[in-house]
Amino acid sequence: MATSNLGAHDLGELGNRTLRKVRRRLLPLIVLLYFIAYLDRNNVGFAKLTMSQDIGLSAAEYGLGASMFFLGYALLEIPSNAGMYKFGARKWIARILISWGIFATAMALVSNETTFYIIRFLLGAAEAGFFPAILFYLTLWFPAAQRVTALGIFILAQPISNALGAPVSGLLLQMDGIGGLQGWQWLFILEGIPAILLGCLAPFLLTDRPSHAHWLAEDERTWLTTVMDAELAHKKKEAPHHFLAGLKDKRTIAYAALYFGLVCGIYGLGLWMPTIVAALGDFTTTEVGFIVFIPYAIAAVFVYYWSRRSDRTGNRVFHASTSMGLAAIGLLGAAFLLPVSAVLSMAALTLAAMGIYSAIAPFLAMPSTALVGAAAAAGLAMVNSLGNLGGFVAPYAVGLINDATGTNQAGVLFLAGCLAVTGAATYLYAHNRPEGHVRPGTPAAVGEEAVASDEFDIT
Repeated sequence: MATSNLGAHDLGELGNRTLRKVRRRLLPLIVLLYFIAYLDRNNVGFAKLTMSQDIGLSAAEYGLGASMFFLGYALLEIPSNAGMYKFGARKWIARILISWGIFATAMALVSNETTFYIIRFLLGAAEAGFFPAILFYLTLWFPAAQRVTALGIFILAQPISNALGAPVSGLLLQMDGIGGLQGWQWLFILEGIPAILLGCLAPFLLTDRPSHAHWLAEDERTWLTTVMDAELAHKKKEAPHHFLAGLKDKRTIAYAALYFGLVCGIYGLGLWMPTIVAALGDFTTTEVGFIVFIPYAIAAVFVYYWSRRSDRTGNRVFHASTSMGLAAIGLLGAAFLLPVSAVLSMAALTLAAMGIYSAIAPFLAMPSTALVGAAAAAGLAMVNSLGNLGGFVAPYAVGLINDATGTNQAGVLFLAGCLAVTGAATYLYAHNRPEGHVRPGTPAAVGEEAVASDEFDIT
């Protein structure tokens, strides 16, 4: 069968109508939640512009402190997703939001190197489980053939958060002296509170499963429940689906290792982008914020296009590995152009941001397609947990490299190398695997087949 994807016409009028309602109901909310999450984990990159001097942090100490988030995140990721699978995504996501909002706000209490490390670690521990919980949540609502577009819309929160958060963070840094607090303290307080508020609202706004979706018409709810149960039953015949199976699956380890390399690029760039831009000229923090907006805004548009293209072709591995190659080229260009031209360096950083963020959705669609049921909850948590250790390694490594060389150039070259190797390894591993190329039948056909054989069930 040729590699293909389901076009909208294959779903039928009922399927199109149902998924359109699901997208409109769920995706804006989860994008908003991830927007806040990404803002709270990355705003330390802007706070560094004034906080480091106030509390006496070197580049290496900042890099280690920024990285401590991912150590806490990785250690608690799998236990957190076990809790999500037991208590349901709706309640568990609310718990995560409230706890991370508290620690995001508590970053305003940082007074020295030690408190910086501790609170960043606790923030990561509090947010652990959120990202894989959302990935698993999407597997309950969207058939595999339509999932990369949904993932792509979700992933849009990353560049959009960086784009919109950059000028806002730059402006908040100007609040020095108000209420006796520094600007970076106001940044943490005002950007941490929304997570607490959304955590209180999440149980009322999210729905656990399609069968609980009373906001769908009865025929829509029945169609979606049947299709998703049938897809689950089909996967169960091919692979173990209990929780521990996801942790022991060789594919989980492989995708976790590959995701480690991708995450090195994501957070290595995100946590150091304000510093890199500030080094291009004599800019105020507000000006840095508006300049950083540019590459992320352009990246957001490309992410949406690239995700839809991945769904149209079904070729996940090509889109993921090509994007990582594009990011490596952009970072390589930025490294050599940093001392030459600010404009050309920004163009290269924009190319890097486009590549990095457009790689995430097609990459994560592969493990989320390969794993099923409780195994998916465990496996996706492990992929995200081990992979996000790249968020610990990369910022710290870049800080050490920058301290040793006295420039930003070598650190950017390190990130380019991580992405180039990961892109090549992703293609070599997944290009002959079924999850690398989606070849589904229509959801309606799969659903009818499962009903006829009475083989689908819910876990």
